[in-house]
Amino acid sequence: MSHSTKRWTPTHGAPYRPMPYRPARMPADESLVRAAELRERMAQRRTVRQFAADPVPEQVVKDAIACAATAPSGAHQQPWTFVLVKDPAVRGRIRAAAEAEERVSYEGRLGEEWLAALRPLGTDEVKPHLTDAPQLIVVFQQRHWLGEDGSKRKHYYVDESVGIAVGMLLSALHLSGLAALVHTPSPMRFLQEVLGRPANEKAFAVIPVGYPAPNCEVPDLTRKSLDQVLVEI
Repeated sequence: MSHSTKRWTPTHGAPYRPMPYRPARMPADESLVRAAELRERMAQRRTVRQFAADPVPEQVVKDAIACAATAPSGAHQQPWTFVLVKDPAVRGRIRAAAEAEERVSYEGRLGEEWLAALRPLGTDEVKPHLTDAPQLIVVFQQRHWLGEDGSKRKHYYVDESVGIAVGMLLSALHLSGLAALVHTPSPMRFLQEVLGRPANEKAFAVIPVGYPAPNCEVPDLTRKSLDQVLVEI
């Protein structure tokens, strides 16, 4: 196994330098088998809010983050930072701040329509997953590139780029045998302060990672079928 050791540097204004890309073509029969297996495995993915305290292999999480970092991005600016939080004290600070914001939200800031949409999921302002899960991945979006000399360059399609990366992260974690949850306390400004992130970064999501607790339960939900989401023309 080999990983590139080249360091990314800003390419703003650099000339276009194409290089050959000749991946081996997968035979159709093998592609069909792989696609069916992947569809079945991904259908088993569930959002988990009850985590075991058991440690997880750190390299598995780092490899999943590396997979996420291969996501396409606007102008290839890769406008993301993944902060892996293992320190229980820091996770405790994040939980306390998140629950303070969520309490305000559930007491009325969200509005009845949003609360009604959440009710079938059984969620509330108490967020034990932020301290029960052995690791948190806090994803930040970089609104602009910030050089060591203080120079700035705008990033493009930041929301779309980071959203794709988070989707790939969830897939990589699930396929590696780990459970996860996308948590988005609103507002999330406290995460920048707690984690000491620079001014050009804005919190996008908090993702607890671990194994489901032995008594884990999830909502009895039904996903849309393929014919409900696919339009063929």
